[in-house]
Amino acid sequence: MSNAPGRPRLGDKLLEDGVISAEQLSAALVEQQRSNRMLGELLVDQGIINSTMLVRTLAECLGVPGCHLRHGLIDPQVFKLVGAEESERLKVIPMFKVRETLTVAMAEPQSLPTIDRLRQITGCRIRPVLALEPNILEFVRKYAGGDVNVDAFLTSLAESDLEVVERESIDEGPATDLDRLVAGSPIVNLVNVAMLTAVRDKASDIHIEPDKRGTRIRYRVDGTLRDLMKPPPGMHAAIVSRIKVIGKMDIAEKRLPQEGRVRIVAEGREIDLRVSSMPTLLGEKIVVRILDKSNLRVQLSDLGFRKQALDTFVRVLKRPHGLVLVTGPTGSGKTTTLYSALDLLRSPEVNIVTVEDPVEYQLDLINQIQVQEAIGMSFSRALRSILRQDPDVIMVGEIRDEATARVGVQAALTGHLVLATLHTNDAPGAVARLSDMGIETYLLSSALNGVVAQRLARTICPNCATKYYPAEHVLADAGMTDHSGRPFRKGSGCRNCHDTGFKGRLGIYEVMEVTPELKRLVHAGAPTHELREKHRQGGGLTLREEGVLLAIEGKTSLEEVLRVTHLEDDPTPAVKQAIAPREAA
Repeated sequence: MSNAPGRPRLGDKLLEDGVISAEQLSAALVEQQRSNRMLGELLVDQGIINSTMLVRTLAECLGVPGCHLRHGLIDPQVFKLVGAEESERLKVIPMFKVRETLTVAMAEPQSLPTIDRLRQITGCRIRPVLALEPNILEFVRKYAGGDVNVDAFLTSLAESDLEVVERESIDEGPATDLDRLVAGSPIVNLVNVAMLTAVRDKASDIHIEPDKRGTRIRYRVDGTLRDLMKPPPGMHAAIVSRIKVIGKMDIAEKRLPQEGRVRIVAEGREIDLRVSSMPTLLGEKIVVRILDKSNLRVQLSDLGFRKQALDTFVRVLKRPHGLVLVTGPTGSGKTTTLYSALDLLRSPEVNIVTVEDPVEYQLDLINQIQVQEAIGMSFSRALRSILRQDPDVIMVGEIRDEATARVGVQAALTGHLVLATLHTNDAPGAVARLSDMGIETYLLSSALNGVVAQRLARTICPNCATKYYPAEHVLADAGMTDHSGRPFRKGSGCRNCHDTGFKGRLGIYEVMEVTPELKRLVHAGAPTHELREKHRQGGGLTLREEGVLLAIEGKTSLEEVLRVTHLEDDPTPAVKQAIAPREAA
């Protein structure tokens, strides 16, 4: 191992640090000339220094970090990026990956050809770390032989570089720093690793579930649950207790559901976690909701609206007063759409007040109120109080009951712009839902400006996107039976997208503007199918039709659109009408 110009030599550095004497160095150099062995190796064999001292001194000479490999420092999943054969040939072992930087233990960390080869194999930036060649080859063979698995990695975390800062905070106090990782207990470190991995992979939730064989930890990425890790048996109660502790929950209460919250610092940014526990037959299940502000897109143009739908939605929002509803199932992005609408409307001249349960993200220039049912602060009560606060725009997190719906409609009729979410399958169905809550149709027809129904569809991974031809039944469901030879895009699956073919999500939006014709139908109490037909006659598209157009544009696959939307009517006429201008061009 040669030193770079200007760097001290190993023997001189050891002598300078007082680790060895001049006589010991001279004798070792004579032996080196005779045996042609490495000086450091000789000094270790002679018992003059140990391997830890050798690594530390060599690292200082080369100007790189050094380490002595052990279980817990190497992620078994990352080892697969290079593979055993190439690792042994290059005398390297991948240790862990943070974002796109791969830390690799190398016998010769100054070797630029080796670093270039690793960069070519992995597609990552390489951070070299010095380790001794025998130490590297020992662990390459262990990992290649299957001696180490993810469970072993997790249970050995007590030895690894993980730091736990016991300063959890609910609101204003110092946050838990998960980026400072040094020694801690295996349970605490396991929880930290799960949280950090979920944050890095942009997960929305972590599920910690009891299992007959132990614990199953999954996380939701792009709306789909994936296995994160399976800790060894016997750790479930301790994992649950750790999460309850940081969530400020009662660890002694195991029979009733509980809720908690904690703010952490991960990847250099503050992230809020909402914790929910639920007793099951096998033990308590924990779900951790991750509220990461960096994932919040508040620009309407970034959400996935097609231009026609976006123009209609903006026109509805620009009206000075009235009721605008955003509908869809739980987890379909309704709150994000409302935040984006508020981002469009907010200014120093406008007083915007929101009532939410809970407040997920804090926005500037907006007064946000959190519902607290336990002390009587309900949606309806908060709304009544807000009306005395001189608001211009009011956002209601969710219309759950008649009292909230009635106050919201009254506010819309008295000169306020009211934005709210509602649970319905599509846009026309919102009218029937409010009518079922007891809102009179003559009030509703006067107050309602528009309804947006939405779903979230996974977007195609750009790294593995490829052309394909959907099956006939897929084309039939999409209303494209006349286009059996038309190619579409999908992802074939790669390491970047965990072999799913998808990376990220975008919204599918059905925007129904309440025109004078629709107002008359609402006032007359027309059924949902008549409202839908009038909406389509005015050029409106259903959720499935909007999704099919996004698939035609290559943003998602047809199968994904069919998975997240439902068929209300035959989409064929609308799809044909939308495709015709494109084909003519």
